Amino acid sequence: MSLNPPDLRPDRATAQSPAPAEAAEAPRIGMVSLGCPKALVDSERILTRLRAEGYAISPDYAGADAVIVNTCGFLDSAKAESLEAIGEALAENGRVIVTGCLGADAAYVRGAHPSVLAVTGPHQYEAVMEAVHDAAPPRRDPKLDLVPAPREGDAGVRLTPRHYAYVKISEGCNHACRFCIIPSMRGKLASRPAGAVLREAERLVEAGVRELLVISQDTSAYGLDLGHAASPWRGAERRAHITDLARDLGSLGAWVRLHYVYPYPHVDALVPLMAEGLVLPYLDIPFQHASPSVLRAMRRPANEAKVLERIARWRDICPEITLRSTFIVGFPGETEEDFAYLLQWLEEARLDQVGCFKYEDVAGAAANDLPGHVPEAVKEERWHRFMETAARISAGRLAEKVGRRIDVIVDAVDPEEGAVCRTKGDAPEIDGQLFIETGFEGLAPGDIVEVAVEEASDFDLWGRRV
Repeated sequence: MSLNPPDLRPDRATAQSPAPAEAAEAPRIGMVSLGCPKALVDSERILTRLRAEGYAISPDYAGADAVIVNTCGFLDSAKAESLEAIGEALAENGRVIVTGCLGADAAYVRGAHPSVLAVTGPHQYEAVMEAVHDAAPPRRDPKLDLVPAPREGDAGVRLTPRHYAYVKISEGCNHACRFCIIPSMRGKLASRPAGAVLREAERLVEAGVRELLVISQDTSAYGLDLGHAASPWRGAERRAHITDLARDLGSLGAWVRLHYVYPYPHVDALVPLMAEGLVLPYLDIPFQHASPSVLRAMRRPANEAKVLERIARWRDICPEITLRSTFIVGFPGETEEDFAYLLQWLEEARLDQVGCFKYEDVAGAAANDLPGHVPEAVKEERWHRFMETAARISAGRLAEKVGRRIDVIVDAVDPEEGAVCRTKGDAPEIDGQLFIETGFEGLAPGDIVEVAVEEASDFDLWGRRV
């Protein structure tokens, strides 16, 4: 594992948070960022604060005065990875500040690594900065002391490529799913005002971002805790509601991709926006299962028949829509009949992009105490059957695109191998890719071009520029 190589450019539209020139003696801080895109956004905000205070960012352990490890703590396997990363940072540098989801349990972290300098929970930016100040006091500079702290809504430092960025619209979650401990780590739903989200997105687009990836723990619930109160943007009041926010984001001229959308009834109102081209025709919905008995045991909505009806309506309204989801197999009490029901539901739903996890206990989760835990060998066998079914369905859905012309965004260009792109139905890191192997000369990351699809595999496409 190595330090994340942060993209340290200043956002040119954020005059209130410039990246000051780094004096040779400026303290240097390293950053290791683990976990989901929500944690990545937390890392970006910490780095933005560091740069605004005159700190330099170290790309390696040896050159750092201290190292921040932003951890994941959702699954036991993720906890193990986080503890390993902390241990590596201690071995290579020795001065380590821990933050993130695993940091919500400071005793657990210190039990494994008692020599860490400080432990803070997720999105506790002030506490992280205090720990940095203690570990490596900033060099006082009259010029830097006049630089205001970054404001809410400033784009700041990013860890993503230049052409796309994550926009976090809320923290926390109000659900009580038995397999999840997110509310205990990140708290209840806490939405950002719509105006703050839109100002950040506007600055990102002005800085050259071509794709905005909207994230939260529960995107559909955005604004519920605020009573959907309005806030100012561009001289008008903008309501904190996901439909309104999606429409306003779509007016900025970038691709807008919605992640973690729970299938509440009002989600239906997003699909016409996709048909109009304001929002990408892409819904990331965490269904988790389809069997009514398993969904009840998970404390999830259990109207799977109505979900199939809604999927059919969504496709009628927006035939180009891509549906992606994640599922859990081997949840306590899951029978072979439940699993067969899930496979049959998957055949009928014909989702485009699917991920699957084998259930595992998470310390503090209510599901740990449920009866009927499924043997590991059975979970493994069901996972393979699920993935075989999902791959076959995905291959069929992608084969339908062969011969069509579609728009893609370029992620990378190799002068010998070709261009690596994504369609409107592919999110970075988690979905498939489209490869252009000839006629890619002159393309650069962030370009949006039309291609003719010529070939498909289980998860990826190949095409030529037209």
